[in-house]
Parts: sequence; structure tokens; C-alpha cells
Amino acid sequence: MEKLITALLVLAGIIHLLPVPGVLGAERLSALYGISLAEPNIDILMRHRAILFGILGLFLLYAAFQPSLQTLAMVAGLISVVSFIAIAWSVGGYNEFIQKVILADMVATIALVAAAVIRAIDPTSS
Repeated sequence: MEKLITALLVLAGIIHLLPVPGVLGAERLSALYGISLAEPNIDILMRHRAILFGILGLFLLYAAFQPSLQTLAMVAGLISVVSFIAIAWSVGGYNEFIQKVILADMVATIALVAAAVIRAIDPTSS
């Protein structure tokens, strides 16, 4: 079960790393999200967002192999993905690129919840 938790955290970590290339600039962000970033302030915010996702993604990957950090990583990852899904659904009107992000976040949610359930029911997995 420990290996399954590791695999699920790795999956969530990889999903969180997908936006990192956005740090390279507006063109890459536009390709990721299907939006125009003509406003420099939005460009700055979105590039910073890419860095934060990189930090969280790397933490999830590191925690996958450090059982003492796994619960914290699961909580942080779940806050990230569930909050994005909730915000997207509450705002609505998103494009197909954002829909893909929502789907990826749903996969990450399932992976993180599954890892948390396994951790909770199998005491030998910690």
C-alpha cells in the first residue's frame, strides 16, 4: 500500500507541475489556458502562479518518498485542486482549456483522496 500512496502522490505532483512552463512567458501561458495576456499585470500574476505550482508539485513529489510529509502534502494538494475546481464552477463561462485543467484537477483530487483513504485504513502505510 505504501507504493500505491507513493504512486498517487507522484501523479498529483506531476499534474501540479504541468503549468510550470508558463513561467517562460505570455505565449506559453496563452497556449496553456487559451487566454490573451496582453495586460502585463496578468502576465506577472500568471507566471508567479506557475512558480507556486512548481513549488507545490515538487513538494508532492518529495513527499511521495517521505512518509512523514505525506499527510501535509495530501492536504496542500487537495486545497489546491478543490479550490480551483470550486472557483471555476462558481464563476462559470470558462473555455475548453480551463475545462482540461478542471479535469486534470479532478484526477489529482481522486488520487489524493485515494491516498488519504489508504493512509487512514492501512496503518502500515505510514
